[in-house]
Amino acid sequence: MRRLGVVGIVIENRERQAPKVNEILTSYGDIIVGRLGLPYRERGVSVIALIVDGSNDRIGALTGKLGMIEGVKVRYALSKER
Repeated sequence: MRRLGVVGIVIENRERQAPKVNEILTSYGDIIVGRLGLPYRERGVSVIALIVDGSNDRIGALTGKLGMIEGVKVRYALSKER
């Protein structure tokens, strides 16, 4: 079963953590439908919004790996299974 969802990512210390985040996002590119990334210089963070379409397991693996990176916060909302 596939689910449609939104993943919000906040990255502190962008210079150090962004390469790790981008590596993970690249490896899950098959479930990423869209991506919007903005540096918020006044707050010293970067914010990424993803639209994802995939299985619970695949989306959970993506968000879990991102959440394990120091200084990276991840939240998501998913549609009902279809």
